[in-house]
Amino acid sequence: MEEATAGRIRRYVDSGLPAVLTELSALARIPAMAWAAFDPAELDRAAEAVAGLFRGTGFDDVRILRADRPDGSHGAPAVMARRQPAPGQTTVLLYAHYDVQPPGRLADWLSPPFDSVARDGRLFGRGVADNKGGIMLHVAAVRAVLHELGPDSGLGLIVLIDGEEEAGSPSLPELLDHELSLPHDQPLKPDVMIIADSGQWKVGTPALTTSLRGLILGTIEVRVLDHALHAGTYGGPLVDAITVLSRLIATLHDDDGNVAIAGLPGMEEPGPALSEAEFRRDSGVRPSVRLTGSGSLTSRLWTKPALAIIGIDAPSVAVSSDTLQPTAAAKFSLSLAPATDTAEAMDAVVRHLQRYAPFGAEVRVTPGGRTEGYAGDGASLAARSMAGAMYEAWGVDAVRMGVGGSIPAVSMLKERFPDAEVLVTGVEDPDSRAHGANESIHIGDFAKAIVAESLFLAGLALPVAD
Repeated sequence: MEEATAGRIRRYVDSGLPAVLTELSALARIPAMAWAAFDPAELDRAAEAVAGLFRGTGFDDVRILRADRPDGSHGAPAVMARRQPAPGQTTVLLYAHYDVQPPGRLADWLSPPFDSVARDGRLFGRGVADNKGGIMLHVAAVRAVLHELGPDSGLGLIVLIDGEEEAGSPSLPELLDHELSLPHDQPLKPDVMIIADSGQWKVGTPALTTSLRGLILGTIEVRVLDHALHAGTYGGPLVDAITVLSRLIATLHDDDGNVAIAGLPGMEEPGPALSEAEFRRDSGVRPSVRLTGSGSLTSRLWTKPALAIIGIDAPSVAVSSDTLQPTAAAKFSLSLAPATDTAEAMDAVVRHLQRYAPFGAEVRVTPGGRTEGYAGDGASLAARSMAGAMYEAWGVDAVRMGVGGSIPAVSMLKERFPDAEVLVTGVEDPDSRAHGANESIHIGDFAKAIVAESLFLAGLALPVAD
């Protein structure tokens, strides 16, 4: 990239940053959550707002897509925008999602979760990092490229903004297959896909994400009685379902905190250096709590299984009675090494739970969503080009890192576009607290991420003949 071009792009991004942050804040005010417990009208509002952003960014072909379900309902809307490539030009698909996680306990937030607030060089609010910041990364980068190269630039662009990523993107396969079945002047065939749903190694150090763990979700239900009983009258010969469930959950890890389910592979990942002190600072783990698992920290985070209980159905303390509960249930989230088959992993979980059911309790496992892992090529041509753009934006080399979380769209898109190179980027950093209270982005690094994506896209565009 010529120094003059890079300088102009950087100046354009810096001058437009206040407006981009205002647009991000407006988008973050829409509480779009893709679960039945929340108002689906907010998903429609968010999709319309996103479509408006891309219409205002120079896309003529902008559509809101919906998947019909057998019961007559619709999945959350997605947004697709397209700019056709000139002959011989590269086509890039830009992915992000507008749906967010619920805010959790409002008392844990220093400012209202859906009112974005800037303080100490960061922008706080639900979704600003995961993943409405990814949307605005794409919007701002496309603006910068079209400003630099001109509106007639022949670079092909496909924008896909998901509305159900946090719920596992259940409608995305149908939406993609429908689009692929339609007659188009130009086929839906990207050469490169940028999935902007990850982040940086740390503030001041950019990263390319080259692996993602897979994920399976499921619910464990135990039953010990036909109906509830007085705890004093019947306790002793009988143990309540909550205690049984607790004992069963305890078998899922060994004494060191490693996942104890047989048949789940893992591997050592040396990765970049990550000290225990850095991890403790980034995670906020309490000083007295020792870290769990074995092997390097990067392996435990990226390439080994990790299991969490993310919900329990049982009477709350406030309304509990002196009763032996007949049933109890827990929902688990199990992250898997990138190459693990999710169906085989679920079978392994079921075998384990049935084998270790305490006192002969009845155990039923209901599988939930699942996402395949991803192992990318950090040395591909596109990856090297993006790393070079990141160096120009940050002034330091980009780290190739894994991420312990999952992005359902990666495997779905890769399955349909196997020849496209995949780049996983984003706007988060170790203190972004995605999914938690006080979610935020570092404003300075957000601007650098826009510069890097702009430089990468500009580098792909060939001169357009007069």
